[in-house]
Amino acid sequence: MLLSAEHLSVNFGSRQLLQDVNFYLNEGDKVGVIGINGTGKSTFLKILAGTLEADAGRITRNPNVQIGFLSQNPVMDDEATVLEQVFLHFPQEFRQLNEYEAKSMLTQLGITDFEQKVGTLSGGQRKRVALVAALVHPADILILDEPTNHLDSEMVTWLEDWLKSFRGGLVMVTHDRYFLERVVNHITELSRGKLYHYEANYSKYLELKEQRAEMAEASERKRQAILRVEREWIMRGCKARTTKSKERIGRYEALLNQAAPETDDTVQMAAISSRLGKKTIELEGVSKAFDGKCVIENFSYNLLRSDRIGIVGRNGAGKSTLLHMIAGQLQPDSGHVEIGITVKIGHFSQEGRELDLNQRVYDFIHEIASEVKTGEGTFSAKQMMERFLFPADLQSVPIGSLSGGERRRLYLLSVLMASPNVLLLDEPTNDLDIMTLSILEDYLQSFSGPILTVSHDRFFLDKLAETIFEVCGDGRVEQFTGNWSDWAAKKKESQEPVREEKPKPVQERSREKKLKFSFKEEREFATIDQDIADLEAKIEENQMAQGACGSDYVKLQQLQAELSELEAALEQKTERWFYLNELKEKIDAQSK
Repeated sequence: MLLSAEHLSVNFGSRQLLQDVNFYLNEGDKVGVIGINGTGKSTFLKILAGTLEADAGRITRNPNVQIGFLSQNPVMDDEATVLEQVFLHFPQEFRQLNEYEAKSMLTQLGITDFEQKVGTLSGGQRKRVALVAALVHPADILILDEPTNHLDSEMVTWLEDWLKSFRGGLVMVTHDRYFLERVVNHITELSRGKLYHYEANYSKYLELKEQRAEMAEASERKRQAILRVEREWIMRGCKARTTKSKERIGRYEALLNQAAPETDDTVQMAAISSRLGKKTIELEGVSKAFDGKCVIENFSYNLLRSDRIGIVGRNGAGKSTLLHMIAGQLQPDSGHVEIGITVKIGHFSQEGRELDLNQRVYDFIHEIASEVKTGEGTFSAKQMMERFLFPADLQSVPIGSLSGGERRRLYLLSVLMASPNVLLLDEPTNDLDIMTLSILEDYLQSFSGPILTVSHDRFFLDKLAETIFEVCGDGRVEQFTGNWSDWAAKKKESQEPVREEKPKPVQERSREKKLKFSFKEEREFATIDQDIADLEAKIEENQMAQGACGSDYVKLQQLQAELSELEAALEQKTERWFYLNELKEKIDAQSK
């Protein structure tokens, strides 16, 4: 075991982020931590890395274990060069031995000027430098918070291969579902202050989580069924005179007070858009260059109302530039962009809006629109915020108190509140949790206008895109029909193949199998009612025999032991009765 965390609790203001949770990491474990934004994933990673103390509980680490940590927002020295930042906390001897490896990693991640000052780097470049600093560390444990953000497809593939060959323990937060599918062997879900552990990659986790939810629902149905029977018994006017009656009433009250299984709140997105005329956006021969380098050259396209376009390419190739020109926020050097008079663009940019961290969350959204009309009706700003998982207590706090993912979700809501009919999305999946991503994907599929999205999230592009634009970086914008996997397969077959293999699509739901009783279940179903009746009769005989024992304590003790066995057998039979009857209902429904 490399690390153990026991009975951890963390309270952040009014939020209980962790509540008496345990976590263990062994050599070879590769753990993906997932959960809704704001639940405390980054806080949990900081506690494991030792940069933050829990309110209660303890962390035990082998004193010889080395930890490499990549935080969500790394603190860096703006005056240091790229290489100095990578080796900032290492002795000179270590830098001499590992400088070649660090340069190789930096080059792989698109950073070739090793003497550039950190203060001049973009946010994405800074995160990549911090990632190299964590990977070059001779660590036994790697703790990585969103390592795939700001990486293009080739970089993500390289990082996947690097982490798969890493022999130590890995704990990471990522919302890249293909990455989770191909790298991790454990999933830890953080929900309502509790940790749920699954020994699985992403697709297996989906199956196991669905099974857990079904078991919880079945248990709740059973509880409600028993409560109905017991409630009827009490309503008939029973009196708590006998020990049997008192125990039965006690069991009823315990069942009544038992909490129902909790489920996570989910973002609710209703289609919000305004009327779009026939003319949308037309690009005619647009070109753009920076410092003498042409990134878009003579590109023309007439945007259709039904377009679902994914824009891919290396970092710095010009993807965001193309999106900014389509939005009318950046003028081309030549050519022109015509935007229809009914077009209302919703531009979700990579940088996001410059938010006033002191402004209240509610005031920020209310300034955009006090209400919006959707296919489900008219919703006020307050109601829309609740649908986006900003309850009343979060609406009144300053924006600065939100987590990074919550701010990103707030920014997404601000774009949709303006009722756009054309969506331009630049890296919309960064910092959004998996559940919100799934709902966003469903929302976008129902959106009535055209969508163009720059994204390195392969799963997202496979689900949404019907056309791929590849911005090549030399002025060309090549068009492919299909989603990301189709594009990757075509590129692999071409003269300039990319490294990405076509990932195996993640099956969110296993295929439905035809349900039927086994031979043993069929026989059991035929006799189980009589079996239960026989057990109930034996229990009643036992209880009558106990009443007739008098002072024969040996006989009484023997009967009580038999009663315990009979009650346990009845409980087991009752559970089987519920299971077999539910299965019979499903079989009957399937045959109709």
